[in-house]
Amino acid sequence: MKNRPVKLFAVVPPGLEDICFRELQNLGFSSLTTVHGGVEFVGDLRELYQANLWLRSASRLLVRVGEFRSRDFPGFYHKCRQLPWGQFVRPGQPLEIRVTSRKSRLFHTDRVDQVVREAVAQALGELPGVHELPPARLVVQVIDDHCLLSIDSSGEHLHRRGYRKHPVPAPLRENLAAGLLLKTGWHADMPLLDPLCGSGTFVIEAALLAAGMPPGGKRSFAFMDWPGFRPGLWRTLREAASRQKRHPQVTIAGRDLSSEAIAAARHNASEADVEALIHWQPGDVMELPAPDSSGLLISNPPYGGRLGESGAMPGWFRKLGRRVDSTFPGWRLALVVPDPRLVSGWQRQMRSRLRFNNGGIKVEFMCSF
Repeated sequence: MKNRPVKLFAVVPPGLEDICFRELQNLGFSSLTTVHGGVEFVGDLRELYQANLWLRSASRLLVRVGEFRSRDFPGFYHKCRQLPWGQFVRPGQPLEIRVTSRKSRLFHTDRVDQVVREAVAQALGELPGVHELPPARLVVQVIDDHCLLSIDSSGEHLHRRGYRKHPVPAPLRENLAAGLLLKTGWHADMPLLDPLCGSGTFVIEAALLAAGMPPGGKRSFAFMDWPGFRPGLWRTLREAASRQKRHPQVTIAGRDLSSEAIAAARHNASEADVEALIHWQPGDVMELPAPDSSGLLISNPPYGGRLGESGAMPGWFRKLGRRVDSTFPGWRLALVVPDPRLVSGWQRQMRSRLRFNNGGIKVEFMCSF
């Protein structure tokens, strides 16, 4: 890849493309295009590192290795072999390939996979497998005979920040929690409370954002195994990020009825280096007072099996609605719920801002604003 601009694609949970677009804008990127499921943009090696380090809502970052038309496998093999695989893959490195084919003469996905493997091996030279290296992940899309080949620069999904050592049932992925938080327009001088914090994902992501800390600062990435990896540049970017760290004074509070959940959340926050930025308190949301006169109350409340009998949900949510109306009148509300009817009778009108799946359950992000 060297230091020349290439096409990049940030994969994003559907519905959060606008959030990732604004993140990239704030990072100084240009030539941005929003498409379903992500954001296309152009960047060089420095910007590739920066995007992986700083993007909060993205799932992974792909580099477009090649793009061409092909209607037969010999032509497909020839064009694949000419792509610059040596910039991204080491000889003998195992490959993990995901193929999608629609409305194309190259409809046999197993054959596409085989041809790509043969082309990469021929381009790099035949060597025994280097099993100490993790597999290079390739994404191959063949649509209407248009072939697009990409390589994953992130490795593990970007939601794996490295801090969540003690999860609890039905946690939100970290990048999804960050995306929902950004979708509310929350900013670092607004108090924030998650009264049912579980493993602490919302409050930890809020603390990272308020402190100006990069979500990818404590993990490794696939690009570190590339032949052209520049460790000095990566070290410089991480050191620059650490100098940007702030010490916010805003109240960020995590509560939960379970003292075990609070202990797990505190441990996760410690792993993320933000434990001291969060006010922790075990206790029932139906009893504890508001920590400030206004702010954002955001949570992924229990539902389904987390409430025991599913029939208990409507009554519990009605009780929660009365509680937030009486105790948090000046607060904005944002909740993840499995059915919008659970909050339809609340005094403040709740509107759906996003639909998605969490742990295999269809849910909606409901907000009072």
